[in-house]
Amino acid sequence: MDIFSHGLWAGALYKFLNLKRKGKDKFNFYLAVFFGVFPDLFAFSIPFVWNFFNIITGKASGFPHPDATEPATQALPMFQVANHLYNLSHSIIIFAIIFAIAFFIFRKKSLILGAWLLHILMDIPTHTYKFFPTPIFWPAAGWKFSGFSWANPYFLAADYGLLIIVYSWLIWRERRGK
Repeated sequence: MDIFSHGLWAGALYKFLNLKRKGKDKFNFYLAVFFGVFPDLFAFSIPFVWNFFNIITGKASGFPHPDATEPATQALPMFQVANHLYNLSHSIIIFAIIFAIAFFIFRKKSLILGAWLLHILMDIPTHTYKFFPTPIFWPAAGWKFSGFSWANPYFLAADYGLLIIVYSWLIWRERRGK
């Protein structure tokens, strides 16, 4: 799924959870959005900056398109770094380890990390073998599921249409509650 959708869906989930929570211990919407996009930021920030620098210096090279052939690491050497970082940030095993450590240290405050898990779960069916399939059980297993491409225009239209409906409903609920 695209990075903006990840952030918006994570924000929507935590806005909904906040509707159910009474008192001052509500989740931070912006932190939920951050952790919703974190796996992609972690994986692609270094290659993005590298590519941006190459464009500015005239050594332009493009990012692979979501319909490109996997592995994308063959497109640019820098994408080998992205591939390794993607494995780290999109693995439920790595997430579980970091969540357990955070929960041990921060207790209930670590529940915001659920936005990261939501990101992984949404990527499983929305990535194909052609473009960064989600390495769910990395490093224990290399199994990846080939779903449908999030870059399909019909999927994107449905995704953003649903986001508009969900946020409209959430805003209506918040206003009705006040």
